[in-house]
Amino acid sequence: MTATYVRDVDAAAFQRDVVERSKEVPVVVDFWAAWCGPCKILGPILERLAGEHNGGFELAKVDVDSNQTLAGQFGVQGIPTVVGFRDGRPVSRFTGALPEHNVRQWLGGIIPSEADLLVAMAGDRLDEGDLAALIAYLRALPPLPDEPK
Repeated sequence: MTATYVRDVDAAAFQRDVVERSKEVPVVVDFWAAWCGPCKILGPILERLAGEHNGGFELAKVDVDSNQTLAGQFGVQGIPTVVGFRDGRPVSRFTGALPEHNVRQWLGGIIPSEADLLVAMAGDRLDEGDLAALIAYLRALPPLPDEPK
């Protein structure tokens, strides 16, 4: 396991480790169980991708057998169920063991792009009144695609 970016989370730690943490970095919650065959396929994919993204998101693993109330709060009816959190709230989910390329595609909607990060940093510079840094961040943004004709 990539311990830095993967952790087991229970109901007592969920607010801190998922909801609050997702205000700083996206958190992907894997609702799983030890007896679940598809969970044994998806879990290692998620763990590997968490390490590969090197902090681009964190993976919180919730054992549904030990945390039935928490699973019920999020409407988990089948496992594995994966829920992506950003800014303190769930923003996307899927159920089942998807192939890795589909998981990567799903993560693309959860993890901020380089442009998202540059805009956020530019906003911070605006808040600080540092217009020169603001302009530098905005100039670093990739060009917008041409409008269709």
